[in-house]
Amino acid sequence: MSDVAFASGGLPRSSNDATALHTDNQLPHYVSGAPFDPYAVERMTPAQERFYKASQWRMMWWKLCRHRVAVVSGAILLTMYLSILVSEFLVPYGLDTRNTDFIFAPPQRVRIFHDGRLVAPFVYGFDYRLDMANLERVYTPNPEKRQTIRFFCRGDEYLFWGLFRADLHLVCPAQGGQLFLLGTDRLGRDLLSRMVYGARISLTVGLLGVAVSFTLGILIGGIAGYYGGWTDILIQRAIEVVQSFPHLPLWMALSAILPVSWSPILVYIGITLILGMIEWTHLARAVRSKLLALREEDFCTAAVLMGARPARIIGRHLLPSFMSHLIASATLVIPSMILGETALSFLGLGLRPPMTSWGVLLNEAQNINVVALYPWLMLPVVNVVITVLAFNFFGDGLRDAADPYH
Repeated sequence: MSDVAFASGGLPRSSNDATALHTDNQLPHYVSGAPFDPYAVERMTPAQERFYKASQWRMMWWKLCRHRVAVVSGAILLTMYLSILVSEFLVPYGLDTRNTDFIFAPPQRVRIFHDGRLVAPFVYGFDYRLDMANLERVYTPNPEKRQTIRFFCRGDEYLFWGLFRADLHLVCPAQGGQLFLLGTDRLGRDLLSRMVYGARISLTVGLLGVAVSFTLGILIGGIAGYYGGWTDILIQRAIEVVQSFPHLPLWMALSAILPVSWSPILVYIGITLILGMIEWTHLARAVRSKLLALREEDFCTAAVLMGARPARIIGRHLLPSFMSHLIASATLVIPSMILGETALSFLGLGLRPPMTSWGVLLNEAQNINVVALYPWLMLPVVNVVITVLAFNFFGDGLRDAADPYH
């Protein structure tokens, strides 16, 4: 090119004059000599980096921790399930230990003050008399019978988890005394000890039942959602037929089929299977609706084109995409199974002695006269209510945390 430039008046000038004029009109600026970083604008703080690099499960945990009611409910449930591992150690008496001199004894109050002084926890012993006018046993606390509660002591012998014999208890009554914190039943058995033992059955029924329901719901719902068409139509009509039956009468009918000659363990397994085989319908529909949407996604189409079998596509690609929602839904099914077992046992169609559950304990409180005279026999209801509410609150929090991006 030519080194001649034209001025504004149209006269030619040299390139040196043009460069000098451009330099005089340029604003002063600073140019950094550091290497160019294209991600400088997107750089995050350590807190932001920790959040954006977290896995989905960790984000679910953070969101669940912000749900205070769900956290408290989860702590209650964790305490309950841990207690069933050491039920024999926690209670002062054995499951079938009878105190024949204290039939229908009322709950004893734990005290820590005596004569204005702070002392070790103790209870007052009972004075007993029989009211012939009302045909009622009358127990009166006697302040002269101060019985100090023992801790980490030797008491009734038990077979721990069926492996070895032991007699260590967390709390025990005083030597020659009694400790009935929640009263006794018609055979003089400590109600607190039986409630703790009963939690082992009532709480595990829900877990085993939801395992059966979870398996059936994923299997049947997965087939309906992935294949669609007539398969989906037939499965949905079958689900509607099952859901059309009232649950409690259906439970009662199926429980009545169980042979009377079965052992308590077989009855327990049968009740668990009955509860699980009825509650799978809601979970199957949830799986079906999710698979209908996800089977059209690109990653599912890519798996099909690569020759993956339907079982692998459902198990490795589709189900993990919404497994968190399934877990949250399962936690909401457990309370209904606990209530189902309690109702069946209360009506005498579920578990039977010598097995002990909260429903079996409530079976002894069917008589309104017994409830009016000995209201502490209804205390197992408190355990059922607390457990059901805790599961519902924890399930709600887990369901919200299952979608941490909203």
